[in-house]
Amino acid sequence: MIISKLELMDFRNYKNLDIELSKGVNIFFGDNAQGKTNILEAIYLCCTTRSQKRSHDKDMIRFGEEEAHLKMYFNKTLLDRKIDIHLSKNKAKRIAVDGIPVTKSTEVYGMMNIISFSPDDLSIIKEGPAQRRNFIDAELCQLDREYMFSLSSYNRAILQRNNLLKQIFVNNSLKSTLDIWDEQISGFGKVIIERRKKFIEDLNKIAAPIHKTLTDGEEELVIRYVPNTTAERIQNDIFLSRDRDIMSKMSNVGPHRDDIECIINGDNARTYGSQGQQRTVALTLKLAEIELVRNNVRDDPVLLLDDVLSELDRNRQNQLLNSISGIQTIITCTGLEEFIRERLKCDKIYKVENGTVSEVTE
Repeated sequence: MIISKLELMDFRNYKNLDIELSKGVNIFFGDNAQGKTNILEAIYLCCTTRSQKRSHDKDMIRFGEEEAHLKMYFNKTLLDRKIDIHLSKNKAKRIAVDGIPVTKSTEVYGMMNIISFSPDDLSIIKEGPAQRRNFIDAELCQLDREYMFSLSSYNRAILQRNNLLKQIFVNNSLKSTLDIWDEQISGFGKVIIERRKKFIEDLNKIAAPIHKTLTDGEEELVIRYVPNTTAERIQNDIFLSRDRDIMSKMSNVGPHRDDIECIINGDNARTYGSQGQQRTVALTLKLAEIELVRNNVRDDPVLLLDDVLSELDRNRQNQLLNSISGIQTIITCTGLEEFIRERLKCDKIYKVENGTVSEVTE
């Protein structure tokens, strides 16, 4: 799968942008706050219909404008395709695939498999469980449509149940109305738990040898899924938690409370790992993600590297760059360091300056 072209109109700091991408390595360099990351955000948005920054649609529209328009042209299974997205300050986003409007964003998610890697991802191990759940969800939603549907439905049901819990707190006669939401949460939750368990099992098999290589054989990595409940117990556990849920006005049982643990030589990396070890685990997860996509879709994902090379030491840089051979990669960086020129065949190089992108020819 290859992204061939990107067109932006009134998106972030771009009034008009029309760029063609190479199927190899594409580098966008320039000072900070010039618009490099906005290009990656636009690609991510076209592939998933949402911003990896969790930005609202209206916040991605160029200042002073009412709408933004994005077009991404790509090739998958030898077919040329196009995704159009219109963002509006006062309307829901509009999406079309090959010129045909789609009513649900889920119809777009997974058409292109992308892996995004930024400095924020390096802190996934030391941060809270939400970041690690996001890591699982971002990949599983691209690979598994049933998981994406179940997760979306589950999140809506949890929101409704939490609103109901607040009402029950002041009016206990509504307690019996929890049944309908508990049933939905249990059903969708079972799917989520089972798919996450399988995902971590598959990831573990790939990540362990990668991590061993990154650490010159000194560290054994084991990734553990830590579910809040099990697929077999979820319905009963939710029922038993009702009184606690009413008192706290929130749902305390379910996969929205899941976590994963990364164990290095028997110790939890979050608690006992050094910053270097935690960063190495984060890099391992991303490299394993690439292989996992390849194994599932029999194709290479598109890799987005947002100024992450400057955050890695030379050894980890080498490991990351070794892994992108043959993969379409879009890299942002502040400068074209000699290391990048020496280590990479840069197929296209663009300089980004104040919302203007110009190709550099050598």
